[in-house]
Amino acid sequence: MPKYVIERDIPGAGKLSSQELKAISQKSCGVLNKMGPQIQWVQSYVTGDKIYCVYVAPNEKMVREHAEQGGFPANRVSQVTSVIDPTTAE
Repeated sequence: MPKYVIERDIPGAGKLSSQELKAISQKSCGVLNKMGPQIQWVQSYVTGDKIYCVYVAPNEKMVREHAEQGGFPANRVSQVTSVIDPTTAE
């Protein structure tokens, strides 16, 4: 199943409280539950003004549908073509 990285422009994301992050996460999970098991949220990285999310889904359209239903921005959706780490250098 393809993996995607979603770049979400959210000004002040890095200053969101744990309560706000919990609410966003709950909203996302609620939408995912309605969409079914084909789309899965792996994890997200919160930075100053962006949130980078990793999802597994059959296609980009489904990733964008999740964003639309949840009211989340999906400024850039990129399919992962390879994964590297320090062991790649061996």
